[in-house]
Order: sequence, then C-alpha cells, then structure tokens
Amino acid sequence: MMKHIYIFAMTMMLIASSGTVKAQDVALKTNLLGWATTSLNAGVEIGTAEKQTVQLFATINPWKFSGDKKVRFWNVEPEYRWWTCQRFGGSFFGLHALAGEYNIKNVDLPFGTLPKTKRGRHYEGWYIGAGVTYGYQWLLSRHWNLEASLGVGYAYSPYKLYGRCARCLDKNHRNYVGPTKAALSMIYIF
Repeated sequence: MMKHIYIFAMTMMLIASSGTVKAQDVALKTNLLGWATTSLNAGVEIGTAEKQTVQLFATINPWKFSGDKKVRFWNVEPEYRWWTCQRFGGSFFGLHALAGEYNIKNVDLPFGTLPKTKRGRHYEGWYIGAGVTYGYQWLLSRHWNLEASLGVGYAYSPYKLYGRCARCLDKNHRNYVGPTKAALSMIYIF
C-alpha cells in the first residue's frame, strides 16, 4: 500500500509542475465527500482551450477500522471536460475513465457494487471503467471555487472472495452500471 501512496504523490507532483501555465489555466482540488469517508484525495485540472479542461484525480484509503472492517483502495480518474460558458465556472459535461484496486472486509457497499458476504470474509480485486459527468462550479473568490459533480458509467471488476486463513473461496467478476463518481470539491485556481 505504501508503494501506491508513493506513486500517487509522485504523479500529483509531476502533473502540478509540468509545462508552463498562465493564470486561470491550472486548478488544484480536493473532494470533501472523499475526506468524509477518510479517503485521501487530490486532483489537478488544466485548461486546454477556452471551454475545455482535463483533470487527473487520485484517491487512496489505506486504513483499517474497528470491528474488523476495512475499505482499502486506490483509484485514479482522468477526465475531459467541456464547459458551457467558460472554463472553471458554471456548468460542464465530462467523459471520465477510472481504474483502481480494492480490499474490502465486513462492509456492504451501496448500489450492489459487490455481493454481500458473511462476516470474516473479504474481497480483493481491481476495476476499470468509464462514464459521463455533469457538474457545476461556483466562483467563491478570485482563486477559490466550489464544485459539485456526479458521474454515471460502467466498470468491469474481476475479484476474489477470501475466507478465513486467506483461503480463496471464489473467483468471479462484476459488470457494474451506476454512479461512478460523486464530488463536492474545494478548488484553488492559479
């Protein structure tokens, strides 16, 4: 898991320091909903044209919780956005991809993401998918924005179900269709 944290940190620093940019071309952001679920997250969004931006967002949750619960995962999500008026303000539509790995124990996920399981068993797997996004950004000040966005799409996820003593009980996959992202983000625009 430390390897994933290192890769996440290095990717964010590389993106933030790449190329030359002008004012209102780059934004750093964090999803407040992610923090509410104890997930560390950060993203960078770069203006590519008058009404277009691209962003890379990454999330990691390396924690274990009381009651022998865990929702450990990492996720990366690149996205292309088209703004209806001007970038970094108002409505936008996007196309996003997503990929990551997970290790989930004694937690039932919403929307039927994974089948429910007996206590003491856990899922390990990975996923890849894509979807569409709608969102809106409110200008709070010269450099600060607030964004709300929601995405729906498809994800393919092969997984293994483990029982006690790390014994593999089942290998299967899920074809998931439903919400693929939800964000309420604070944004700092350079």
